[in-house]
Amino acid sequence: MTDFRDLADGLIAELTADLAAGRRRPGERLSPSRDYAHARGIAPSTASRVYAELVRRGVAVGEVGRGTFLRAGAMSLPGLPAREVEPDGVVDLEVNFSVLAGQEALLAPGLARLADPAALHEALQRGEARGTQAARRAVAGLLARDGWAPEAESLLFAGRGQQALAATFAALLRPGDRLGMEAMTYPLAKGIALRLGLLPQPIAMDEQGLRPDAVLAAHRAHPFPLLYLQSELHNPLGHGMPPARRAELAAVLRQLDILAVEDAVYGFLAPDAPPPLAAHAPERVVLVDSLSKRVAPGLTLGFLVAPPALRHRLAASLRLGGWTAGSFVLAVATAWMEDGSIHELQRRKQADAAARNALVRQVLGGAGLALQGDPRAYHLWLTLPGHWRAETFVAAAARRRIAVSPAAEFAVVPGHAPDAVRLALASPAEAALRPALELLRDLALAGPETGAIG
Repeated sequence: MTDFRDLADGLIAELTADLAAGRRRPGERLSPSRDYAHARGIAPSTASRVYAELVRRGVAVGEVGRGTFLRAGAMSLPGLPAREVEPDGVVDLEVNFSVLAGQEALLAPGLARLADPAALHEALQRGEARGTQAARRAVAGLLARDGWAPEAESLLFAGRGQQALAATFAALLRPGDRLGMEAMTYPLAKGIALRLGLLPQPIAMDEQGLRPDAVLAAHRAHPFPLLYLQSELHNPLGHGMPPARRAELAAVLRQLDILAVEDAVYGFLAPDAPPPLAAHAPERVVLVDSLSKRVAPGLTLGFLVAPPALRHRLAASLRLGGWTAGSFVLAVATAWMEDGSIHELQRRKQADAAARNALVRQVLGGAGLALQGDPRAYHLWLTLPGHWRAETFVAAAARRRIAVSPAAEFAVVPGHAPDAVRLALASPAEAALRPALELLRDLALAGPETGAIG
């Protein structure tokens, strides 16, 4: 009996020869696996394994609901040199964490407080969901904007932002409940919801964010008790809600008698943004934020602004889920907030994000490519020219050692994603960013039919 790997070897050789001879083109859709099974006289399940092997080996890319598409393997594009954009590895435009040059020197003095034995003793105790009074005051000051600040007593602490989301979903929903979400959303929020047995329900958006009329329509069709949204520098689309939209949504929450989780993790990059949705409906909105974007991925501390009526349930969920913040991390973060280090680091990251964003607009936007997003954000949304499919473009970039995220990763409903990619700008070394962007520009303009995937 022929092994599916042997069949894959033969099909790869056949496809490679067809590409070299011009009988097939990069980005071309392969026949459905059931047709391949019929032509080869093999079981459909074996054919499916062969196609999965093609994807695993990088010969093809699979798009949910659309089929399997051919990549160009090692072919190269004439007139488009294979630049070395970062010799030591992949240029990561997929993960959005930054550690700025020199920030260690800024933060190091704040650690001196823990050299005191009494302070260290306190930092080594078991963490509580409510943290410490000093931490609550410091975070309340950190989150304050435009005349609004959360009450210090409303703060709860998690090990990281994702744990704050998980604790909130687990506290307010039961398995099988529906969770309203923006149609394009933060992938880990969707993943957490699915892991908890929830049913993500997509809700339509426009250039101002979640549409209040769409919330009403979705709730009429399939009622849901909780809504998850991002009001500022939306991930991945980059927009922010104007004050009027936030007020409209607050009214809808009251009309439907539902709650909301507001993810504000990127809001620090927009210091002049209006007060959050939580300011408009404080009794109905749990605001979630964290320090990993503000400081570094190695400092994970999440916090929740909890309405009084929900505080006990959310604190219990943090404890029962094992999601409570550690006292040592909380003590370090409090020291950095109190001495102003994190506030200064925020200002530096705001400048860094704006500069990187401007570079993308110069390199890609200047070439006529369609970009969407706030000029202050660490990410931008690139709508691809019509000759590209998102997954094929991602594969083409990967062959050039550049990682970008396809729109499908952010879609609540598989198969309902546009041909677009998110560009996360925070992680790459500054010297690697421009050549990577130039290469993406050339790929986008050239198209897969010319062999750009090589």
